Amino acid sequence: MKITRRNFAIGLGALGLGACGRGGGLIGSTASSGGLPSDLRPQQNAGYDAWVAAFRGRASSGGISDATLRAAFRGTGYLPGVVKRDRNQVEFSRTLEDYLSIAASDERVSKGRAAFARHRTTLAAVEARYGVAAEVVCAIWGLESYYGERRGDVPVVSSTSTLAYDGRRGAFFEKQLLAALRIVQSGDVAPSNLTGSWAGAMGHTQFIPTSYQAFAVDFTGDGRRDIWSDNPADSLASTAAYLSRNGWARGLKWGGEVGAGAPAGRRLQPQPGGPVFNVTSNFNAIKRYNNSDNYAIGVGHLADRIAGGGPIRASFPPDKFGLTKEDRISLQSRLTARGFDTGGSDGVIGPKSREAIAAYQSSLGQAATGDPSPALLQALG
Repeated sequence: MKITRRNFAIGLGALGLGACGRGGGLIGSTASSGGLPSDLRPQQNAGYDAWVAAFRGRASSGGISDATLRAAFRGTGYLPGVVKRDRNQVEFSRTLEDYLSIAASDERVSKGRAAFARHRTTLAAVEARYGVAAEVVCAIWGLESYYGERRGDVPVVSSTSTLAYDGRRGAFFEKQLLAALRIVQSGDVAPSNLTGSWAGAMGHTQFIPTSYQAFAVDFTGDGRRDIWSDNPADSLASTAAYLSRNGWARGLKWGGEVGAGAPAGRRLQPQPGGPVFNVTSNFNAIKRYNNSDNYAIGVGHLADRIAGGGPIRASFPPDKFGLTKEDRISLQSRLTARGFDTGGSDGVIGPKSREAIAAYQSSLGQAATGDPSPALLQALG
C-alpha cells in the first residue's frame, strides 16, 4: 500500500482512541519535555550517537546545512520509550460499533460542535478555498488530536532519528527525519517547537514530515506553515488541501446510513448485522488520510453529528460474547461500583475493562480470563 499521510501505524490519533486503527496514542499536549515520561527523554546510547554521526554526512549530501543540523539536534537524543512503543504495538481491530462509540462519543460530538462554533469563520474560509466540507475538516481534527488538545510533545528529531536507528522501518523513518530537518531549514518552525507523537506525526491534524512537505499550506499568510501553534488555521487548511488533492469532490457528501438520507453510491456494511451505508468517492478521499473503512465512516459520521445530525439509527448485533452495547455498559458500571475500575462505562471492552473483569474473577477464585459474558453480568446483579 502506498504510504500517504500517516498510514504507518500511530494510533487513532487522537481518537484518544488509542487507535482508530493505527496503534499508539498521542503523548499529551504539554509544551515542554518536563511533562514527558522518563523513557521519552533523551538517554545515552553509544550506538545511536554513532548512527547520528554517520547520518550527518548523508544529511549534508542531501542539502541539509551544518547550521540546521546543529540547531535541530541540540538537546535531542535516543528515546528508548519510542522503540518500546514501536515494538509493542498490538495488531487488533475494533468493530464499527466500538469504533463509533469512541470516535463519535457524546463528548467528542459536544466538543466538536463547540470547536466548530469557535472557528466557524476559519472553517468556512477553508471550505470556500478548497471545497472540502467544513464539518469534515473539523471531524478529522477531532479524531486526530481531540480538537488540538492532544497534539503530542515528543521532539520529532529525537523520535524519528531513534526509529531510523533502532526501529522496524529504518529507511522510512530516516526519510521522515530528513523531511523534518528540511522543515526546520525552511524556517516554518523552530527546532524546539518541532514536536509530535512518539512516531513523529505533528500538529492539530497529525501530519508526518513528508506529508507536511507535500501538502501543508500557509493559510494565515504569515510566511510559515505553522501546524503546531494554538491557532489551528494552517492545520485545518492543510487537511483540506490534502483531501482536495486526493480526490475530494466539492459539494458531494461522503455518504451516510441507508434510510437516513444517504446519497446514492456504493453500498457498504462493515459489520455483519449492523448498519448499512452508501458511500461516494469522497469516502475514498477520506481513506487517503487513513486507509480504514472504520476511520472514514468515523470521520463522516462525526462530521454529520457536528453539523447537527443524530446517532446511527440501525442497531448493532450482540458481540462475540453475546452482549449488546447496553449490556457492556451495564457490566462496566457494575464492576466499577464494586471497586473494579473499568476506566469508564462506554460499552467498549478494552484493556482496562478486561483488567477489571480479570480482577473480579480472581476475587471469586475463578480463572482470570478477562472475558465478559452474560453470566458475569448476571452474577454482578
